Order: sequence, then C-alpha cells, then structure tokens
Amino acid sequence: MARFYVTTAIDYVNASPHIGHAYEKILADALARYHRLRGWDVHFLTGTDEHGQKNVTSAQAAGREVRDFVDENAAKFRALQDQLHLSIDDFIRTTEPRHAAGVAEIWRRVAAAGDLYKKNYRALYCVGHEAFVTLSDLVDGKCPDHGTEPVVVEEENYFFRLSSYRTHLRRLFESRPDFVVPQSRYAEMANLIEGLEDISVSRPVDKLRGWGIPVPGDPAHLVYVWFDALTNYISAVGFGRDEEEFRRWWPAHHVIGKDINRFHSLLWPAMLLSAGLEPPRQVIVHGFLTVEGQKISKSLGNVIDPVEVARELAARSGGAHDVCVDAVRYFLLRDVPFGEDGDFSRAALVARFNADLANDYGNLLNRTLPLVAREFGGRLPARGPEEGGDAALRALGEATPVAVLAQVDRFNFSGALAEVWRLLGAANKYIDEEAPWTVLRRSPKRAGTILSNTLEALRVATIVLAPVLPVAAARVWEQLGAPAPLDGQRLADAARWGGLPAGCQVRPGAPVFPRVETRVPPAGAPAPRETKEGTVVDQITIDEFRRVDLRVAEVKAAERVAGTEKLVKLTVDVGDEVRTLVAGIATHYRPEDLVGRRIVVVANLQPRKVRGVESRGMLLAATWGDDVAILTVDGAAPTGARVT
Repeated sequence: MARFYVTTAIDYVNASPHIGHAYEKILADALARYHRLRGWDVHFLTGTDEHGQKNVTSAQAAGREVRDFVDENAAKFRALQDQLHLSIDDFIRTTEPRHAAGVAEIWRRVAAAGDLYKKNYRALYCVGHEAFVTLSDLVDGKCPDHGTEPVVVEEENYFFRLSSYRTHLRRLFESRPDFVVPQSRYAEMANLIEGLEDISVSRPVDKLRGWGIPVPGDPAHLVYVWFDALTNYISAVGFGRDEEEFRRWWPAHHVIGKDINRFHSLLWPAMLLSAGLEPPRQVIVHGFLTVEGQKISKSLGNVIDPVEVARELAARSGGAHDVCVDAVRYFLLRDVPFGEDGDFSRAALVARFNADLANDYGNLLNRTLPLVAREFGGRLPARGPEEGGDAALRALGEATPVAVLAQVDRFNFSGALAEVWRLLGAANKYIDEEAPWTVLRRSPKRAGTILSNTLEALRVATIVLAPVLPVAAARVWEQLGAPAPLDGQRLADAARWGGLPAGCQVRPGAPVFPRVETRVPPAGAPAPRETKEGTVVDQITIDEFRRVDLRVAEVKAAERVAGTEKLVKLTVDVGDEVRTLVAGIATHYRPEDLVGRRIVVVANLQPRKVRGVESRGMLLAATWGDDVAILTVDGAAPTGARVT
C-alpha cells in the first residue's frame, strides 16, 4: 500500500492559536484525508515548538514558570484537533523525551560527519524568528515580519557547516524540480544556495535559563531551537528509538508558511544529508492570511479565533456548530489560492456559506428528498433508460472524482472544490430542466429516474467533499440513506455511478446548512436612493437577491377568503408540492379567472396566518396607482422552475 506522511510546522506556544494556524492545519488535514480517500496509508503529524528564547521571554512577561506557561498553551493547540475536525495521527511536543532522544541522535551523527565546530560569534538575533539575521535582512533596522529591532548577541556557539552543502543542495534542487512548491518558492530558495554560510546551532545554557535540550557531551550548551525543532519530523516517527517505524514513514511532505521556508528547504535537508538520512519528499509552502485586508496583529486587535468564528456563524444561521466549523474549513480552502496570501472576512464567509453550501449543495438535497419521501414512500426509485440530460450528468459524475484529485495533487484546493461545484451546478440545472414534479403526472417512472440521478450526483459530491466537510458531509450522507458508511468510501466508489441502490430508504431532515439572514446592510453599503416617485429604495447585494427563491407556480384553485373584500386564497403547485397562499387581489381579479394561470411566487417566505388561512408564499404583482397586474410566465417554463 502506498504511504503518505504529512506534517505541519510545529507552533510556538508563546500565544494562543489563531485563524492563520487553523489554515495551515486544515490544508494539511485535507491533504491527509484526500490521500486516505485514495486508499493510501497516511500519517499526519503536528505539534508544538516549546523551546527557544521566544517562549522563555513570553513566560517571563506573563509572570509564569516556563514549564507551566508552555503546558497551558500547548493544550490549546492540541485542542484544535477536535475543534477543527483534524484527522491527526500524532501530536508531538518538543519537551517530550522521545523528541530529546531524536535530537541527541541527529546531533551525534552530524558531529561524527565532522560538520560541527565551536567558535566565538557576534551577530544580530531576531527573537521573533529565533534566528540570526544580517543587516541586509532588515528594513529600517527592524525585522520586516515582526517590526522589532534584533538584539546583538556575542557568545561561543557550535556551528553547522551549512556552506559545505551548497553542492549537495544544488543537486537536490536540480534533480527534484518539485522539491519546493509552488515554483516561485522553489526559485526563491534555489537562488539562496550559493550564498549559504555556516549557521549557529547552539546557545549557552545560561542565556536560556536552562530551557532546552542539552548538547550531547557539553551540558554548558543547549541545542539551537531550529536544529531542535526541525528534528520533530523524524523523532515523532521513531528516529533514535524505532528504526523500523522510521523507515516506514520517512520521508515526509512538510506543509509550512513562507516565512520559514529557508529553514525547511535549505537547513533541514543539509542536516539530514550530514546525518546520512534522506531529505524530505517535498516542502509545500503556503502564503499568509490577512483579516479584513490587514495583517494579523495583537496591536490591531484582529487576532481571530477560528472556533469563535464558527460559533458566530452557528448563532447567525441556526446551524450546528460542527457544521459551521466545516464551513470555515471550506471557506479557507476555497477562497485562499494555494501559495499566495489570502484574506479572511466574515462577510465573505457568510457569502460562501449561503451561496455554495446552503444554496447549491444543501438546497439541492432539500428539494429532492421530500419528493422521494412523498411520491415514492421514501424509497429511492429505480433508474430507467437514459434520456434527456441523464447521460451528461452521469458522465460528469464519473469524471469529477478524478478531476478533484488531479487538482489536489497540485495543491489547488480552490480548483478541486470548483470541480465539485461544477457537478453540483450541473445537477441543479438538470433537475430544473427535467422537472420531476411536472413529469410525475405523466410518468412516475421517469420522474423517479430524474430524482435518482440527482441524488446520485449528490452522493458523488458528498464523498469527494468529505475531506473538506467531514461532519457536514456525514450528515448529508445520512439523509441520502446510503447503505455503506461514508468513512469507508474510496475514490473508486465515488467514480462508480449508481452507488445508491434502488429501494434504499432516504431520511429527509432539517437543512444541514440553514441560510444566514443578512438583512442588515454591510459596512460601506451605498446609502438608500430616491426613486422618481420619491420612494426610498435600499440597494441590495447579489447575494441578498439570491436568497429569494422565486418559482413558477400554477394556480390550481382560487376562492375568496370569507369575511373579506380583497383577499383571495390560492392553491398553487410550486413543483415539488401544492400549497396555499393569500393575496390581496380580489378587487382586480375574479377567483375563477385565476385558475390555470402560471404565476411567479416567492417560495421561501416564512408562513403566516392571514384571517385564519396559512399563507405559504407570496405572488408577484406590479402595482401603480390603484392598479394591480399579476406577473405571469410565457413559454414552456415548467411548474417549479426557478426564476433568476
């Protein structure tokens, strides 16, 4: 069985996790889950980086013992596993004994290779990066990433002969053009190889108050935090303890941020080569996240907790918290182009939730299952011979899983999800055009075929969406009534059309993705404007308009509402059901003249009682002065067709 070992960077525990940390973990988790979908054996590692001056300084500023401080914050990062639905196989802390054993072993191997030496050193040190820097790295004398001035460090340290590995690294990059992705990050690193200098890999024990892993054979020095931290990727899988386990998983795919690319793409492979070990398989470099267009910063007060964002979305939509966590996962993978910087905004999250998840995905399920439940006793009807749009939908359904995985292999999750939405868009168009609610009258068997094909498209989409929406997809799967468990599905199952057998019991339920009401205009929205008649009209966004579900309906019966002069009770067929609505048009239309007309109604209006009659919708009409004209539909648009 093919194996896939994927890691994230381990996080400094000097502060709580934020949306940027979440993005990296979700990106790696999706990679892990898609490889499991392939049927591969997967190991997914993340963890925390608990040594180094940054953590010591932060603990001191908080008035805490370092051990207590890092324990508390490490627990917050570990909690992300459940909070963000991460399928983590292992979580390593650099304060664990198994990690210390791995660090000691690689130090001994590098020393045995003659690649460590001791010398006095005076240099600039950026505490934020836990790295020595040069004047050319600074902007106006400050670190461009942290906005702080480096400190001058003068001490005796051990050095690693990184300069001796320029040729090795050049060969590595030349032989593996995908060693670093995207290509822009590869080129960036390749250009740095010729200028590589030896690097300090220890700090005096007194400078870090003894907080770190001692240098083997020299307890006066602690292993430098990057030499220590990078080793987690091998110490977690048995290096220095269990060689069989290590050989099983190594080498790894590293998912990291662009700010630490140099350490992972140049220093780390050089360390491994020195120790006689294989370099990583690949370094996958993502960009930064901004929030509402601004860099994430405590001073700006825009450090976003991803779990709190999901809670807010659940409160606004009425959806389950776990489903809203999945919505955050979906947004980050859909809206942030891989390798580039991306922006998080609550408005954009809500727009994706409503348009993609509630409308395209959730509403397709919600409008199909009730028809199966009502017209076929809740059992999936058998498919008949292909006609109309059947073959095209089937072909797209069979091709979608492979297309999705092709995009995943390029780390283009936005493109992968676009492939799924191409299938969902086709399925929505298919059911609109084939109109099973109308076909039912002349051919229940044909209507059953249409509904079965639509639900089969949903089955395929749900399998390939599960790596991104693990909880929400499971809830959709349950309503589909699929006999096999979702977590047992593989790529081949998704690509095999007909996985929902005839006769399986569907289970319609509450909407998985209830829409977010967005009545309050967003900040910066245009002010209301005056019409020619002087009436104030508020402008709305396209997403607000999409919330209105306009349908073609046929009037089946009409009668006056007793005791009123203006109200008419209409019985209308909106395609998937027959309902009543009340309209104030009796002074302009006789009830008997309305029967048979094909009108336009708002189908998702909240029901209300009017003179004792429940009105479930509203017809559209033009009004001017005292006149009223009902909007009617010409042509062949079927009952239930959406008006856009």
